[in-house]
Amino acid sequence: MTIRVPPPAEFSDERAEKLASLRLLLPRLEHVHADAGVLPFGIGDVDRKLPGGGLALDGLHEIAPRTIFDTASALAFLVSRLVHRQDKGAVWLVTSPRGLDGLGRLHGHGVRSLGLDPARLVLVHAGSEVEAAWALEEILHSGAASAVAALTGGGLDAASSRRLQLAAASAPCPLFLLRPPLAPSATVAVTRWRIGAAAGPRDRFGLLTAWRWRVQLERSRNGQSGLWLMEYDHVTHRLDLAATLADPAFSDCPVQSAKVA
Repeated sequence: MTIRVPPPAEFSDERAEKLASLRLLLPRLEHVHADAGVLPFGIGDVDRKLPGGGLALDGLHEIAPRTIFDTASALAFLVSRLVHRQDKGAVWLVTSPRGLDGLGRLHGHGVRSLGLDPARLVLVHAGSEVEAAWALEEILHSGAASAVAALTGGGLDAASSRRLQLAAASAPCPLFLLRPPLAPSATVAVTRWRIGAAAGPRDRFGLLTAWRWRVQLERSRNGQSGLWLMEYDHVTHRLDLAATLADPAFSDCPVQSAKVA
């Protein structure tokens, strides 16, 4: 399902009417009120660095690519987290005009290959960054989402990110923000991740058998930072640890890609 959001300020009368229509629509999308808790990775070395052993289900989590060329990898990492919330209800994804710069549009077969059922995904196309922030708040306050994500062309200021964090906490519902590599960071994000593409394993014919990402946890409130080489299993839709860098200071060094049982 795709929804287009009206501008929050320019059409005050239409905004009220559209908002009323949206609120009537939300209960028909399997109303969900997520229980506060965590979304674990299922990888001990990663979950130990996160308070509670996983991603807080009532917080804002920020994801950014290492470079513009890693945006697709960062998006895939985001989808890999949303996969584990779809059984709780609809997953909402808000995009702004610049949110997918250079990537085209989301592809149903692409998100399905990562384990996310397109039928469980609700797309909201906002006309600007302001509209996107407004839509995110309304969705979170509705209580109708199992997870909310945003693809925006810029970062959030402190005031906007604080409002979204409060909305996520009151739902409670996890909010994932995918921002460009050079955009300012949302200062109240519970966790902040940096994702880069890595060379994946190949079979004897030279064909790629799995995707690998360099995953850096830059900030974890009340937790620790870390850097890992992760591999995505398209059968189980889970991330595995391919290799670990003990010291984030060596983030630009080559990574030994030995599979860890």
